Amino acid sequence: MTDLVVRPLVAGEEELFLSLVEPALVGIQSTGRDYRELIALGQYRPEWTWLALRDGRVVARAAWWGGPDDDKPLALDWLDFLDGEAGAAVEILRTAGIDTEYCLVLPPRWRDDPAARKAGEARIEVAERAGMRRFVERLRYTWTPAAGLPDRPGRLRFAPEPDDDKVFDVLRRIAHGSLDAHEKRAMAQGGAEAAARDELEFLRWMPSPREWWRLAYADNTLVGLTVPGRNYAGATIGIVGVVPEQRGHSYAYDLLLEATHLLVAEDAEQVTAETDTTNTPMAATFARAGYPITQERVYLK
Repeated sequence: MTDLVVRPLVAGEEELFLSLVEPALVGIQSTGRDYRELIALGQYRPEWTWLALRDGRVVARAAWWGGPDDDKPLALDWLDFLDGEAGAAVEILRTAGIDTEYCLVLPPRWRDDPAARKAGEARIEVAERAGMRRFVERLRYTWTPAAGLPDRPGRLRFAPEPDDDKVFDVLRRIAHGSLDAHEKRAMAQGGAEAAARDELEFLRWMPSPREWWRLAYADNTLVGLTVPGRNYAGATIGIVGVVPEQRGHSYAYDLLLEATHLLVAEDAEQVTAETDTTNTPMAATFARAGYPITQERVYLK
């Protein structure tokens, strides 16, 4: 076998990156993502895109993604390789040395499809050989008008809150007892302050109006926070969070519907959302609100 060359992409080599042809059963490429379009928008960048070549032929590739204003990538989401070249993909991850999560996008019930399972497990094995560990599995939901939009229950009053300090305090309260793996990790590393700071940073990162954020009240008692938003792909549910003392009343459903109604009023044709596979209460809430599962995701770090 000839020597392997592992290097970042050079500007203008987009067609070289795309020269690797594979079935695209899993990974972000399986969603039809257009690499050319997103590198032009600054969401992929040459220095965040790596190739492994033999005799000038691409045998493995990886691309890290970030927002156009980010100074470093947020996630590895494009990783594939030819049959027999898993080792080349491992070398890319080791050589690039970019420290982010790997978000592996998979079709629903991927483990029941032999081809998708083989492709998914091969990528997980590559990431693990490069030193990553499985962190959490998540479900991606997508609401469309075909699902219908239930009426707001009318139990809660929603109000904008322009004061980030007040929102931070609500996020700090929501963090206690959260079932979200990322939030629990932040809690373990730095307490509720760190978890709230991470959430607030994410909400500020979204390129959607700050005025969309809503606090929810039952009479004058705070229930939680809901943030309809837009990421760089489209309309999304930024957060649905209920403070601990108000849990057990299915208020997450009210918060989710409020956010969905607000996004539909802003002409959203579809709305995405995610939750961990272990967060069964939130999964039930999405199902009740007409959000079907459209992807599964495995996160490694």
